[in-house]
Amino acid sequence: MTVVLRAVDEDEPGDRWRDFFEASRESYARWFLAEGDHARPSYRESSRALKRHMPELRHVYEALVELAGAGDQAARLLTLYCPTPYLAGCSQAVWTRDTPFLVRNYDYSPNLWDALLLRSRWLGRPVIGMSDSLWGVLDGINDAGLVVSLAFGGRRDVGEGFAMPLILRYVLETCGTTADACAVLSRVPSHMAYTVTMLDGDASYATVFTGPGRESVVLKRRYATNHQGSIEWPRYAAATASEARERTLMNRLEDDDETAARFVSRFLEPPLFSTRFDHGWGTLYTASYDSIARAAGYRWPTFHFTQSIDRFHEMAVQISYPTTSAAGLPVAAVGGGE
Repeated sequence: MTVVLRAVDEDEPGDRWRDFFEASRESYARWFLAEGDHARPSYRESSRALKRHMPELRHVYEALVELAGAGDQAARLLTLYCPTPYLAGCSQAVWTRDTPFLVRNYDYSPNLWDALLLRSRWLGRPVIGMSDSLWGVLDGINDAGLVVSLAFGGRRDVGEGFAMPLILRYVLETCGTTADACAVLSRVPSHMAYTVTMLDGDASYATVFTGPGRESVVLKRRYATNHQGSIEWPRYAAATASEARERTLMNRLEDDDETAARFVSRFLEPPLFSTRFDHGWGTLYTASYDSIARAAGYRWPTFHFTQSIDRFHEMAVQISYPTTSAAGLPVAAVGGGE
């Protein structure tokens, strides 16, 4: 199948975001109501939770609700509080030699990807983020050089809390250091188990295990896949090769002969890179974030492009993903600005 990834520059929520919401409205409504309307919190409960835990986002949230038509369903959805559960597979690691950077693969279904790279200044701070859940981020960087990236934590439990992409949006909007980000991840509840790896402009890094019903665990750790230490969901870990990917990251980071370029290229090779789209998901993109240059690179086997906080270019990239694991590799072609 073919997906168009758009890079959009919009300082404040406006027409560009509204167009994206309208194009995504039906698919997100189906996701929101997948377990029935009664399974999702009321507007009163969810909006209060957002304002209590992430008050700085209140005015952005209200602006987005207005752009979305100010309806009850959209207002509840956009809080991303106790949303419908969903799974993804990811690999992420921090390279600390020479120039530090964070590199990650995002594995998911191309049918369910927002395919929007957004540069914004919603709270006055420039942020570049790969969009998810309408206004959250899967990974991104801000003007302080803080980089964040998420991976599903490999546990079945679901509880009260927010979708991690929104928490990461909040981190990038309000934090400048890894220490600040760790404090937010320890305070704001996540509705599912997620592992977040981060790096800041001073080369400080951390990995945080989060999830409902447990205290967040902050580790001085440079890599993560889809389990949090021990395997708690063996079938999922086996299906996503989580342990094999973790070993690859660990071994390559500890190899004195490994170079930065070679390390990044491994994310375009098995076991880190996956084309098992016939099994539900594969690698949609590889992202690398340079915390010093405040720049980001996005890669596919046949194509790549770069963006930065200071030089962001609107563009559209048409990416063709194979429909089966034997059909080949994702192929990308670039178009001009919109």
